[in-house]
Amino acid sequence: MDDTDELTRWETSYGRIVDRLLLAKGIASVDAPTRAILLSAFAQAMVDAIESRKRNAAGDYAPDVKAGRFPEWTPPKGDVSGARVSLKGLVEAWWIEAKATGRKPSTHESYANTMTAFIAHLGHDDASRVKLADVIGFKDHRLASTNPRTGKPISAKTVKDSDLSALKTIFSWAKVNGKLDSNPAEGVTIKLGMPRKLRSKGFTDTEARAILKAAMQLPRGGERPETFAGKRWVPWLCAYTGARVGEMAQLRKEDVRREEKHWIATITPEAGTVKTNEARQVVLHPHLIALGFAKFVQAAPAGHLFLRVASDGGVLGPLQGLKNRLAEFVRTVVPDENVAPNHGWRHRFKTVGIESGIEHRILDAIQGQRPRNVAEGYGDVTLKAQAVAIAKMPRYRI
Repeated sequence: MDDTDELTRWETSYGRIVDRLLLAKGIASVDAPTRAILLSAFAQAMVDAIESRKRNAAGDYAPDVKAGRFPEWTPPKGDVSGARVSLKGLVEAWWIEAKATGRKPSTHESYANTMTAFIAHLGHDDASRVKLADVIGFKDHRLASTNPRTGKPISAKTVKDSDLSALKTIFSWAKVNGKLDSNPAEGVTIKLGMPRKLRSKGFTDTEARAILKAAMQLPRGGERPETFAGKRWVPWLCAYTGARVGEMAQLRKEDVRREEKHWIATITPEAGTVKTNEARQVVLHPHLIALGFAKFVQAAPAGHLFLRVASDGGVLGPLQGLKNRLAEFVRTVVPDENVAPNHGWRHRFKTVGIESGIEHRILDAIQGQRPRNVAEGYGDVTLKAQAVAIAKMPRYRI
């Protein structure tokens, strides 16, 4: 193997790790010769680390003499471009800590996207140059922009709760951790007015039946089989569980099982992402089984039922794509933009549950909503209690 092949192998194996470590030190990039030296040294360090762990496993815990060859890190002095505080680097350095404290990958992805847009607006990646006026200018720019996918204006709520929230969090972390002297986003906000409410947030009976009928009768097109299956089953799953659409869209074969006479779906962050970051089990309505959902699951290959994971094993991108396809599908049936095409099921499930005489606490547990007070947090809503409640939910007649 020549030097070029070995460098390529190191880049493939360790490149991302090295980038993350560099960014944590505020270094956006290094030149090609330095990169080669760095990758070589890192590869040797990995070999040494493995050997050290083998000695530990054999009962040898003597100090690692090879570790002494690494010098202490001292940031370069003066205005050195390689040591400047990178905006992208801040996001990655924040994520190392945030990930360890339980923040979700979807938050990292959202913050990274906001920072990429902010950098594009600024025309540079130097955090030390960011001023209050830059953040305000970005806010105004976003408010005047349109979503490239939908062609519609970006809402003030999105700018406030997504863009400004991301910048405030990252810059606040950078200030606390000595990366920056101040938080240039501090105090920048948008005062939102009360949105107009023209109708219920949940689907009506007519709308729900129309969506479910369209899903059942969906003709097979040229889309991926996973996407087709998602359009066929996810609306029905949401109708009978009140789950978030992403929770159903990311289901895997191993997440659906039979327990005695009931079929159970496990909603878990291991499959993708869950807002509460907590796994829960949901009893499936008998009508779903009668429609053939269990047979579909049994015949499906291992892994995700409705999406194809990315080549690097990532789920969030494909999951968001499927959620978009599901929303577009529902919009062809229910064009009223005053009801959310995916979230409308959660509101409707609660409405139908109340009409069916199901206790609020049981409905909350099925939907993955936290108890409303301390007293409701005592005791468990068991699968047995769920099954009794779900049996009260009327079948959708198509």
